[in-house]
Amino acid sequence: MQWMPIAAVVVLCGGVAFAGVGGGDLTMKNDGGDTVFSHATHVVDAGLKCQACHPKLYTNTRQHRVVTMAMMEQGQSCGACHDGKAAFSVTERCESCHQQ
Repeated sequence: MQWMPIAAVVVLCGGVAFAGVGGGDLTMKNDGGDTVFSHATHVVDAGLKCQACHPKLYTNTRQHRVVTMAMMEQGQSCGACHDGKAAFSVTERCESCHQQ
């Protein structure tokens, strides 16, 4: 029975690691081609914490608001980080976000 505390820690830590990626991939429909947002790309690959975007930039899918490319170019929504400094600009690498 000595293995039970170890098993409990492994299960709990595994759950925390899994929860860190959050909402998975989100697909947003738009005229420029569907945009896919990957939580894994931002949390795991880029090392961002949930608080980097939530709740300041984004709250949840129910409170989603339409954001135009012009708004993003002015630093709103994705453009807050995708400004060409912190991350590639929203005016570059369109295929990274938009799928035809």
